[in-house]
Amino acid sequence: MCSSQEQAYELPYKLACEKLASMNITQQCLNSGAQYVDPDKVIVEYLNQSYVITIPSMEISLRDRLRHCEGQSPEAISHGQGGEEEIPLKDKILILHYLISAKGTPTSNKLISFRQLPGGASYFTAFSQRTVTPLLRRFGKEPELLIGAAEKLGGCKANYGDVAVSIKAFPKVPITTVLWRGDSEFAPRGNIMFDSTISDYLSTEDISVLCEGIVGKLINS
Repeated sequence: MCSSQEQAYELPYKLACEKLASMNITQQCLNSGAQYVDPDKVIVEYLNQSYVITIPSMEISLRDRLRHCEGQSPEAISHGQGGEEEIPLKDKILILHYLISAKGTPTSNKLISFRQLPGGASYFTAFSQRTVTPLLRRFGKEPELLIGAAEKLGGCKANYGDVAVSIKAFPKVPITTVLWRGDSEFAPRGNIMFDSTISDYLSTEDISVLCEGIVGKLINS
């Protein structure tokens, strides 16, 4: 049975599928850095995993799952016997929205904060509570642990703050997480930063959802 949250994602997912189906897929692959395999298949890298979008059905599967399931019956795969969990609808929506929104703008290597995103200032407090606060709760006292957690998502160390990592969420969407150690006077601090071009690839709402997902994966790694 689908959860109420999953049900809430069904309409946005359907609309995203319809929108992408109406677009020039070849051009959007060029814009997004996705791999155009053939007229029926596109591969998108998302958080260090490869996802296959089958066209025109817009079904999304993990590439490794497709390989693992070779030789199995369709019934076995559909009942989850391929050894992989179902991809959450919110992740599928993010992947589709990235492909739809991608403008092909080169990364600027200039970092901005969530406050600087369109509409970000009014939503910053909620964003910080859902992302930075859990990060500090987990890594504030041992910020070096963030590096190992990020490596599992394909991330690498970055030269900001006391400890920082950069994770390529999508081919043209790097996410940089920065931590500062606390001391006897100040509590640990943190921030999540973005390339200044990120709004050419995702909406502010999508960026918030993406960051919440990344933080969850970092904490659970």
